[in-house]
Amino acid sequence: QVQLVESGGGLVQAGGSLRLSCAASGRTFSNYAMGWFRQAPGKERDVVAAISRSASIKYYADSVKGRFTISRDNAKTTVYLQMNSLKPEDTAVYYCAASPGGSVYTAEVTYRYWGQGTQVTVSS
Repeated sequence: QVQLVESGGGLVQAGGSLRLSCAASGRTFSNYAMGWFRQAPGKERDVVAAISRSASIKYYADSVKGRFTISRDNAKTTVYLQMNSLKPEDTAVYYCAASPGGSVYTAEVTYRYWGQGTQVTVSS
């Protein structure tokens, strides 16, 4: 069992920045690849970024490349999503998830554990 709790969401103006955190507890954090997903009301959940167990592999959706950075601190059992140059279209509930794999994954079906999400709202 892995419990994931997101934090750091909020309301920000376009062009601003936020840093999301996902704190993990339970089974060994370093054994899991981690991902960030987002879902706007009435829309499907999509991958935003993902990171491998050792952080040697990272993935970013095309829509966030150059603006978002995923990182992890295995000692703190926390994964982060630094979001810069935010746009109104980034508005969504952001979820972190954990996958017991040795690579990096973009499909949500590969993730075993999910957090409850944190709201990010970007105003124009």
